[in-house]
This record gives sequence, structure tokens and C-alpha cells, in this order.
Amino acid sequence: MAAEDGDPDVLVALDHDRPEPLRRQLAGELREAIRAGRLRTGVRLPASRALAAQLGVSRGVVTDAYEQLTAEGWLAARRGAGTVVAAGPASDAPRGEAPRRAAVRFDFTPTTPDVSLFPRRQWARAVAHAATGAPDSELDYGSGFGSLALREALAGYLGRVRGTAAGPGGIVVCAGYLQATRLLFAVLAERGVRRVGFEDPSLTDHWEAAVRAGLEPVPVALDAEGLRVDALAAADADAVVVTPSHQFPTGAVMGPERRHALLAWAHAGDRLVIEDDYDAEFRYDRRPLAALQGLDPARVAYVGTASKTLAPALRLGWILAPTALAPALAMEKLAADSGSPSLDQLALAHMIATGEHDRHLRRVRRAYAQRRDRLVAALAAAVPEGSIEGAAAGVHLVLALPVTLDPARLRKATAAHGVAIDHVDARRRGPADPGPTRLVLGYGRVPTAGVDAAVAGLAAALRDAGLGATSVA
Repeated sequence: MAAEDGDPDVLVALDHDRPEPLRRQLAGELREAIRAGRLRTGVRLPASRALAAQLGVSRGVVTDAYEQLTAEGWLAARRGAGTVVAAGPASDAPRGEAPRRAAVRFDFTPTTPDVSLFPRRQWARAVAHAATGAPDSELDYGSGFGSLALREALAGYLGRVRGTAAGPGGIVVCAGYLQATRLLFAVLAERGVRRVGFEDPSLTDHWEAAVRAGLEPVPVALDAEGLRVDALAAADADAVVVTPSHQFPTGAVMGPERRHALLAWAHAGDRLVIEDDYDAEFRYDRRPLAALQGLDPARVAYVGTASKTLAPALRLGWILAPTALAPALAMEKLAADSGSPSLDQLALAHMIATGEHDRHLRRVRRAYAQRRDRLVAALAAAVPEGSIEGAAAGVHLVLALPVTLDPARLRKATAAHGVAIDHVDARRRGPADPGPTRLVLGYGRVPTAGVDAAVAGLAAALRDAGLGATSVA
């Protein structure tokens, strides 16, 4: 029988023919359910009236059982929360958890934004607007392309701020960048692509997604302008993944001449360029170059997400696909998960349409610019031997040291000081670079007020790792 007043059901069975009193049977059933783990700590039990109706007994039977188990410590009566399970199963084994890393006081992880800047009130209003205003059709199973409202909003927004050229029919909404690459690689593999070039160094997730699709990832060397097209030509790849606006992790920006050379490579062999535009909204010192996709929509698949601009937890991304690929990508997306959540898509569409997304970006951009400036100044004072690279955009920069630090000694020193960092060589798949150490420092997880303390901790770790006592490479 369903519980009343919104209370949850609880699975217990009473035998009215047994000589044992019903209240004792109920207490025993609940006690065993807790011991076996079917009722977990913190679970709210039905109100006594609702459970009595569910079991076909008097309310006194339930209240007596609850009181008995409360006295034994199995249950607790909490004001405003009703009766909840207070004790876990006696035989509970420890949960299988990932090994804990050393305590981190100063987190320079470069791949995450400052999620505390997420516009909670604005997002809540947008979700409420979506929930109340969505037509019934938006609540049904959706298209593999995604919500038309979001695709229309993205087509206008990205054309305005990134110079892209795609209509709603060429956009496929997906669950972030990793799913975007998996969809693209799956479609490319079906069409006979076998080798994909990757910037080296770059994100390892991209490489793993290619392998899962049965493709061979090929490292392609970089220089100060990003991916080297001559090295790409020698790699014999059928497609390539690039971050031309702010290479990860080096921060290099691909200039116009290099971009045209890359597109010429794509045209020469009917190849595809996958453009990862992961943080182009955050440029501080000059206007960004327009997206590569706007120069050649037929040869470039543009991938963007809300992970840096809003929050990774939204799991919202999009592919601006060449016309020949868009339907296949939509079919692949539909097969993967039946489409991304519609209400979240409508909420983002509303934020873009009302200008709230732009206002949020202006606020966040100012916050990151201030933090970046403070970080650069603190590094100059605390680590004067180093030089800053790739700081014009994004939420990370590179601290290039004049020496080569031993990686094991560096790991030990940073762990001892509670500092989490990344370094360029850790992202490299090709031959190791014997050059000086280059650290990748993200400032998404370092609050502005804590920058000086974080840099002091980093500087102390670098001294312990040998900076100042190691010969120049």
C-alpha cells in the first residue's frame, strides 16, 4: 500500500497469525533491515500513521516499535525530520574509496574553474523559468541534436563572440568535452579514419577517448605558436585535435598564418580538424582571435562547453559540426544516452537569451583577471628565477624555471608543503623534453585572498626541490 502524506514506503512483512506480538515483529523486521543495510543511516522512516496504514495495524503498534528501536539506538527522532535511522549495519565493511592523496593546502590544479563563482540565483531562476514555461514536447524523449532553443541560442551567441558559422541544424548538444570527442571519434572510425594527431603535450583524456574508439593517437610537436603543421604532415594523421586559442597546457596561441596552414593541410587530404575552444571566453590583455571553425566550417568541428564558464557539474557541451557529420553525431548521441537533460538546456538558452550569461561572464572575467594579476606579481616576488608564459587567457599559466628539477624530489617537496601542481612534461606522450622544468599553475581553486600564501608555499617547495641549487640545464 502506498504511504500517505508523501511518506516513503518501507518494505516489512508482518504475520498476523504468529503468536509473537505485532509490535515485536515490526521492531525485529526494522532492526534486521538496518543490520542488513537495506535501511541506511539517515533514511527517514514513514510517519507512524502512514506506516500503520501501509501494514494494516494500529498506530500504537508502530509507535511502540519506533520507541523500542530509539531506546536501543537504532532510530532517532529529529525535530522537523521525523524518525530516521541512526545506526549503520553492524557488519558494514569500509566503503571502497579511491586512495586519499596527501592533504592539499594550495591547489594549483589547472583544469578546473572556480566553481564558487557559479551564478546560483541566476541559474535557479533560469531552471524555474524552464520548468514552468517548457512546452510538453520538451519533456518527452528528445532529439539527438539537443534542444532547438539552446541550439538557436548557441548559434547566435557563438557567432557573436567567437566568430563561428553554424546554424542550429549543425549543432549537437552533448555532455561536456569528453563525450564530444567520443562521439566524434566514433563517427570518424565508422568512416575509415585510423590515425588522429594530438598536440604534444595535451590532455590525456583525449588520447584515451581515441583509443576507446579504435583510433591510433599520434603525438605532434609544438612550438611557440602551438601545433607545428610540418610535424602534423609527417604524422600521417587523418584528423587532428587542437586548442588554437590557448593551447593546453603551454598557453601558446596559434597565429593567423599557422591557422591557414592547418586548414590547408585539412583541405589537401579531406581531413578533419577538431577545435577545442575550452576557455576562449577568458582573455584579459587583448581581443581573442576568432574561432578556427569560422574560417572553414566544412573542415572544422568546433567543441565548446559550459564547464569553464559556469560549472563542470552541468555536463553541457556542444559540437558545431560540418554538415556531412552532424546527423551521424546526433544518432551517436541518441544511442549513447537518449539525449542531454532538456530542462538544463532550456535554462542555459534562457540565460543566453536574456543576457544573464554575458553579465555573468563579465563578472567572472574581472575576478579571474584580478587573480591572475595577483598571481603573476606574487610569483615575480617569490620565484624571481622563473618566467611566466601563457597568461593572456584562461585560468592557468606556465611558470618556466631556469633549471631542471628532479621530478621525484619535486613531488616529495610539493606534497610536504601541501601544494598541488601540474607540469608540462607530465602531459607529454612523445619523447621526453630534457629542458628546464615548466610548471602548469591553475588559479581556479586558489582564492584571490589566498594567492600570496599559496605562492609562498609553492616557493618553499621549489627551494626544497633544489631551485637555487641546481645547475642550469
